[in-house]
Amino acid sequence: MLEVVATGPMASVQDLGRPGRGDLGVGRSGAADRGSLRLANRLLANPEGAAALEVTLGGLAVRAHGDLLIALSGAPCRATVVDASGRARDIGHHAVERLPDGATLRLGVPRCGLRTYVAVRGGLDVPVVLGSRATDFMAGLGPELPRPGTLLPVGPPPGRFPGVDLAPVAEPRDDVPLLAVLPGPRDDWFTSGALRALCAEPYEVTADSNRVGIRLRGPVLERVRDGELPPEGMVPGALQVPPSGQPTLFLADHPVTGGYPVIAVVRTRDVDRAAQVRPGQRVRFRLSPH
Repeated sequence: MLEVVATGPMASVQDLGRPGRGDLGVGRSGAADRGSLRLANRLLANPEGAAALEVTLGGLAVRAHGDLLIALSGAPCRATVVDASGRARDIGHHAVERLPDGATLRLGVPRCGLRTYVAVRGGLDVPVVLGSRATDFMAGLGPELPRPGTLLPVGPPPGRFPGVDLAPVAEPRDDVPLLAVLPGPRDDWFTSGALRALCAEPYEVTADSNRVGIRLRGPVLERVRDGELPPEGMVPGALQVPPSGQPTLFLADHPVTGGYPVIAVVRTRDVDRAAQVRPGQRVRFRLSPH
């Protein structure tokens, strides 16, 4: 088991979510940065979708009950293992590390990025709800948020051992990430220059952002049509524009449907990058040719 000692600003259990249940009004949810979750699990020879901890802005502390193998990915931060006798050692990201029985893992505030993933060999074996162990903040599904004293069971280890013990992953160096977008299904609701305006200047990520979506502040995107749409399906990466003209970029816990027009959609490969952007940071968009 992993015993939660401290959670920092927020920690939750996440896997790859609940795909294919939109007709029931249930979104996919799951890890905000899916690529980072997959990488940590691959290092441990877990299935890519095994449940792990998603930690926002560090501050997590967990204690091992039994010898465990762990891997960290996502936002890089100082990670320290303190054994039962009080001896401390720093460990790296994107590597297989041992967390001995009684030892405590502590995460600092990330140097860059927002969300760090802590995977354990065998995965977190919390109860499955509608085919997933993910906590969905929008729908209120999945396990409750961990708090100090929470015990998280660890599943049986896979039948094979990890093939590598380190993945060479460079830290992000772009202070203003450039996200590729495709024209959205309702770009005709906007002026002919709105897509150019979206891609011309940076947008600031506001503090009113979370796993549901990133609220952006920047150039106003003007409409040529009034009124609202009947609710229609939404996807991660959709840039939905309310009457204010300021877009919201949907992330993992986005609503299944929405009534505001979507001017553009961030390409899947860049949604993970968007999930690591902090409030106060800026992003830019570029129109992808295909």
